[in-house]
Amino acid sequence: MSTDYVEKIHQAQVYDVAIKTPLDKMPRLSDRLQNTIWLKREDLQPVFSFKLRGAYNRMAQLSAAERAQGVVAASAGNHAQGVALSAQKMGISALIVMPKTTPSIKVDAVRSFGADIALHGNNYDDACRYAVEMAQQQNLTFIHPYDDPEVIAGQGTIAMEILQQHQQPMHAIFVPVGGGGLIAGVAAYIKSLKPEIKVIGVEPVDAACLKAALEADARVVLDQVGLFADGTAVSQVGLEPFRIARETVDEVITVDSDELCAAIMDIFDDTRSIAEPSGALAVAGAKKYIAREKVTGQHIVAIDSGANINFDRLRHVAERAELGERREVLFATTIDEEPGSFQRFCQLLSTYGITEFNYRYADNQQAHVFVGARIDGGQEECQALFSKLNQAGYQWQDFSDNEMAKLHVRYMVGGHAPQVENERLYRFEFPERPGALLRFLTRMGQRWNISLFHYRNHGAAYGRVLVGVQVIDSEQDDFQGFLDALGYVYWQETDNPAYQLFLK
Repeated sequence: MSTDYVEKIHQAQVYDVAIKTPLDKMPRLSDRLQNTIWLKREDLQPVFSFKLRGAYNRMAQLSAAERAQGVVAASAGNHAQGVALSAQKMGISALIVMPKTTPSIKVDAVRSFGADIALHGNNYDDACRYAVEMAQQQNLTFIHPYDDPEVIAGQGTIAMEILQQHQQPMHAIFVPVGGGGLIAGVAAYIKSLKPEIKVIGVEPVDAACLKAALEADARVVLDQVGLFADGTAVSQVGLEPFRIARETVDEVITVDSDELCAAIMDIFDDTRSIAEPSGALAVAGAKKYIAREKVTGQHIVAIDSGANINFDRLRHVAERAELGERREVLFATTIDEEPGSFQRFCQLLSTYGITEFNYRYADNQQAHVFVGARIDGGQEECQALFSKLNQAGYQWQDFSDNEMAKLHVRYMVGGHAPQVENERLYRFEFPERPGALLRFLTRMGQRWNISLFHYRNHGAAYGRVLVGVQVIDSEQDDFQGFLDALGYVYWQETDNPAYQLFLK
């Protein structure tokens, strides 16, 4: 079986439209992981994804009659662009069926290659069923995104290039997995020529259809799939990819969204390119494997499968990367509601880089605080922080792995507090340097009570801070003197309608 695919891969017609992508060393990640990490740059293809290879190779096999009729494909992104560009190159018509939920950036990208677009259904399965109907009604050739031997062979040319580009001993190749076309092509080729090299698939933990199939020794349909890594959000592995994978794939590793965000950051740090979540799967899996197996001094390849990420998702990626790297811990704690208690709590954390504080007065006895702290020593430093809180008598809860807390609650700390009197609201720009927050609290002393506090480090030169302070009218001049002496840029926001509506 594998030998047949080696021949098909050698004969695959991909380079009329695809490029031979570089195999780049990742120097920073290599130093950190004590292995030589190589990144196969499929994000540099003309459509910013490997999918072009398989689509073109399948379409190159079309007969003259089939070319005259045209092709149809179902996809929400990368496969769609691969088929559309291939059709443009070959001068044939293409109909791409995309879910109605497909972002406009992807629809526009497909349309720019001259393909016709039909928006149908709310997910890939709906679009795929409609595409098959169109193929039958209009006598079009359906180009499957992964469950086709010619598509698999086209993707397998990546493995051929890797062996040409890296002739030293190689420990493992990490491959992102959606429907399985890429890993099937890579594994069939590698295991035929270099069986000693491990081929390890990487899937999102909430879309692990190949892992589930291998464990059950049969294809299974997942009840639901997560959409963060939308390029690999597939509920069932392909029939032919599964047949190949069960004979050739050594292991499948799963990673969560935070680990994907951390891997996107790793790729950016080494290449200044931005991978899509599915494109970063292999790097995330390699990191997890190396940590688990304590591997050192080996050559490891990770396939960066694509870079089609919507710009508005970068905010979430940046937000979660440090958590995925285990360099930030999120926790909640309870402090006494009295002047100076906030300062004492911050003094306890003075050796840590604070990334976030969310605080809102609750009652006259206690206040709940949501905190983000930067940690460089991993789990050991995290436990040391919690031990310090225990010794100081604070009750706390770790929210670093609480998805609801990370996605929602951190931004919803607060609410109306009608019992808070004489509250004045100020917005500050704190200089981003150690001690800026503590300097603020120390200068304020215990004279005025802080009734609201929200701070978030966004990596800029200044931290943006919102503070509520209880100041009676007779002390306003003194408080103004404190602000002037502090020297931080600030805005008075007490009359801001957003404050009046939601927080006052």
